Amino acid sequence: MFQTLIAMAQPQQGQGGGEIYSTIIMFGAIIAIFYFMIIRPQQKRAKEREQLLSTVKKGDKIVTAGGLHAKVIAVEEKILLIEIADNIKVKLERSSVAVVNKQGEVEGITK
Repeated sequence: MFQTLIAMAQPQQGQGGGEIYSTIIMFGAIIAIFYFMIIRPQQKRAKEREQLLSTVKKGDKIVTAGGLHAKVIAVEEKILLIEIADNIKVKLERSSVAVVNKQGEVEGITK
């Protein structure tokens, strides 16, 4: 009886070897799906936003993250001087710009 318990506890040849490969393949597939569905699009949006913020120039009309509509008066490295009303100028961090309407574009329509 003791010998049959030992024989049952030991794995027989040919069993269990394919299970580890299917598990590794499944984890690889999940990681690939996660990358292409979440990480890659997020990186693409961040790159597009960085490009948008780097192209802001004097005369552009912007909308801030807080919802203020303004016109860019001066551009520094990380700070924009914007005019929100006649003779009311405010300094704004470049990163808080939400929408940029370039000079010459119709307001509210972006290409």
